[in-house]
Parts: sequence; structure tokens; C-alpha cells
Amino acid sequence: MTKEQKDNLFVLVKSLSKSEKRQFKLYVGRLGVNEDSKFLTLFNILEKLSVYDESAILKKGIVKKEQLSNLKAHLYKQILISLRLNPSHQNIRIQIREQLDFATILYHKGLYKQSLKILDKAKNLAIANEEKNVAYEIVELEKIIESQYITRSLSNRADELSVQAKELSQQNVLASKLSNLSLQLYGLFLKTGYVKNDKESKRVIKYFNARLPKYDINTLGFREKLWLYKAYLWYSFLTVDFLSCYKYASKWVDLFYENKDQIILNPVFFLRGNHYLLEALFYLRHYDKFKESLIRFETITKEKWFPFDDNIDGLTFLYIYNNKFNLYFMEGNFKEGLPLVDEVLERLKDYSDRIDEHHIMVFYYKFASMYFGAGEHKKCIVYLEKIIDNKSLQMREDLLCFARILNLVAHYEAGMDYNLDVLIRSTYKFLIKMEDLYDVQREFIKFLRGLGDIYPHEVRNEFIKLHKKLKEFENDPYQSRAFLYLDIISWLESKIQNRAISLVIQNKFYDMRFNK
Repeated sequence: MTKEQKDNLFVLVKSLSKSEKRQFKLYVGRLGVNEDSKFLTLFNILEKLSVYDESAILKKGIVKKEQLSNLKAHLYKQILISLRLNPSHQNIRIQIREQLDFATILYHKGLYKQSLKILDKAKNLAIANEEKNVAYEIVELEKIIESQYITRSLSNRADELSVQAKELSQQNVLASKLSNLSLQLYGLFLKTGYVKNDKESKRVIKYFNARLPKYDINTLGFREKLWLYKAYLWYSFLTVDFLSCYKYASKWVDLFYENKDQIILNPVFFLRGNHYLLEALFYLRHYDKFKESLIRFETITKEKWFPFDDNIDGLTFLYIYNNKFNLYFMEGNFKEGLPLVDEVLERLKDYSDRIDEHHIMVFYYKFASMYFGAGEHKKCIVYLEKIIDNKSLQMREDLLCFARILNLVAHYEAGMDYNLDVLIRSTYKFLIKMEDLYDVQREFIKFLRGLGDIYPHEVRNEFIKLHKKLKEFENDPYQSRAFLYLDIISWLESKIQNRAISLVIQNKFYDMRFNK
């Protein structure tokens, strides 16, 4: 089944909207081919299949098995051509490339002046829209034409093109170095996660400084600034400097708000920038700024001019709803947030082919956290077990770790202690296999191991002892992040005070906002 779903042509056909399918059939009609053309017949077969089934295609008798791969390749190409012609997929980048193609054709026909005229317009459009790689290509073609044909153009034309080529080349080299650094830092983050001590922090600082190219911020264009801010953002995440994360995510987002055309041209970067801004604000617990930024973000994605396609729609849903959950978590309004769980579950049906399973598991953790905070521990366990029992993908270790810890706490709270000893042992075995555990996790493991030997009248004192130990880590930059996944301290305080965890978090939220 997994292999079937990965057939590229089938996935492409299934991704088409009704209008795109209609456009494709109109495009085929304009080609003047017979309605019974084999590639169109294959398209109609694939459109009706719920899963890719090669045997079902061959049974139709349109083609022999050894010819099927060629027919599929031809259909794939024709669909892409049709999509390229679709007005919904036309953007500045495609228009510039199209003009460059036209100019190249005119050049090969010997119509040099006409070619140069189109190239000049395309170049200005490319520079205006920060498409400097293609702008450099255009200048290089202009140089070729000028060197091969006496165009009677301005006498300083050669110098003008040489200077332009040099400037674009330098800008492209800088952008490439910055984008490489950003990608390398992101890769390092995925591999090692946040730094956990001074030694790791010094290693990342040295790595970053050795690869950061020299630049003058006053001479940078939109594209170079974007890659610069992205590089600094990942550097800040790695070094657990959430204030700097906020600083550079803000610069990233403001860059787009100051250049609205770039939102249309690069909507995915705009969406990601807003997501990282909200993530940084959530970590910093800057509630007012978080709420303001979330409202602004959601509002702009609903504007008529905001670009739309399947990918953008899926990412918008993912980022906005993840942060809506975070808003409720900050407020401690868990019961008020429960309708959001049903809303997301319903909408996930529409995004099943656009959102990967890992992000669905992240949603499940948020569902579980919402139910836990609302005191519905059995429902919390349902979603945690979906994460724990999922063996089909490699998830982040931190997600699996805290899912297991929260699962154990939820079983304890739900009074489901008939197999608590078994659950404690399995959780302990899993956590002990993890490399580079936080000290917070180590202390909690010790607590869990001793939980079975504690008499009921001694439990409160043990909660107080653990609370005192964990409070020592609350302001430790290398340890405090563990509390963002599971607010163990608030849970301990709820047990010590014999109050609902939602009330404990709400009181903290009130104090944070009004008694600073």
C-alpha cells in the first residue's frame, strides 16, 4: 500500500482541483488529438482510482506493461504543461522565465533588436522582484548578443552590462552563502536539537561565526536580508536565545509587510516567518504580542489578494491552528479550547494528503494537552496512545518522550493505577535509552521509580520535594525548555494546593499580565 501511494503520476493527478482537471481536458482538446488518445484515457482511469493499482490499468488494455512507463511519463509532462498555462499558476517568476525563452527564440532567429528589447523589460522586472539569479542570466545573454552583433546601442553599453553583471554576481554569491548557512544551521538543529550546555553552545557559536560572510546591511536587498534573518533565527534557536529568535523572526516578517509584492511571490516564506515569530513569542510567554501577531497573521491570509494553492492552504491551516492551541495554553483556558479539537479533527479530513503524519502527531499531543488541562484525562490518554503506538514513522524524540511522561501522569490522575507499575517501568526504560536527557527529565524519572513505594499520606510531601528540585531548573536556559512541552511545575503545584491545574495556570497568567 505504501508503495502504491508513492506513484508520482497518481499523486499528481489526485492533487488536481476540479478547475485544473477541466483545464487539462480543454488543453488536450486544443492539441487536436483524438478523444481516445492513450494518455487521456490513462488520465481518466487514474482520476477514478482511489489507490494506485497498476494491474487495474493494464486490464483496460490501453497499453502493454513494457510501454506503461513511457505513457505515464508523457501524461506527467502534459499535465505539467497544462498547469503552467493555468492562470492560477501564473506568477512573476514564470512570466520572467517565459520572456527569457521568447528572447532566446528571437536571438536564434537573428532578430537581435527584438530580443534585446524583451530582455531589457524582463531584466527590469526580475530586478524589481528580487529575482536576481534570472536577472544575471538575462544580462549574460545581453552580453552575448551585444558582442556578436553591432546593435548601434549606446556607446557605454558594454561598460553598463559589465557593471550590472558584476553587481548581480556579487549579490547572488552573498545570497548563496547566507542560504547555505541557514540550511546548514537548520540541518544541525534537526540533528542535535537545542544546545544543552556551555560546551555545545560554544561549538555552535564557533560554527556560525566561521561561516557567516561579511556584509553591509545597508547594501542588502530583500532576498539577501531574508536569508540573513533566517540564518540568525536558526542560530538563535540552536543556542536557546528566544529573545533573539523573536528579534530576527520580527525582522523576517516585517520585511514582507514592507514589501507586499514579495508576500504574493514568496507566500511560503511569509507563512513560515509568522510561524517562527509566534513560536518565539510563545516560548517567551509574551501573551499580548502573541495574540496581536496571530490575529494579524490570520487576517492577512484571508485577504482576497493573498495567494492560494493546495500547499499554501495546508500550511496556513497548520500554522494558524497550532498557534490557536498555544493561545489557549498560555491563558489556561483548556475547557474553552476543547471545541478547537473537534474543529481541527474535522478539517484534518480535508488535509489528509497535504499534512504529513508527524504534524498530525503534533496535533494529537496538543489535543492530549488540552484534555489534560480540562481534567478529561481518559480522552487525553486516547490521543497520547495514538502517538506512543505509532511505529510507522520516526518522530522527534522530545515529542515521544513527553507523550510518555504525560501519559503516565494522565493515568495517575484518572485513577487508572491498576497497571501503573508496568507503565512506570516501560516509561523509565524508554526514557533511559534517550541520549542527552534534560536534568528535569532525570529528576522526574527518579520520582517515578519511587512512586510505587510511597504511602498515600506521604505523596504530598514527595510532590513538594520534587517541586523544589524542579524549580531550580525553571530559569536555567538549557533546562527550562523542557517545561514548555509539559508544565510539570504547574501540575505539581495543583497537587500540592489541591486545585485544578487550569486554575493554577490561569493565576500565573493573570499575575504575568497585570502584576509585572
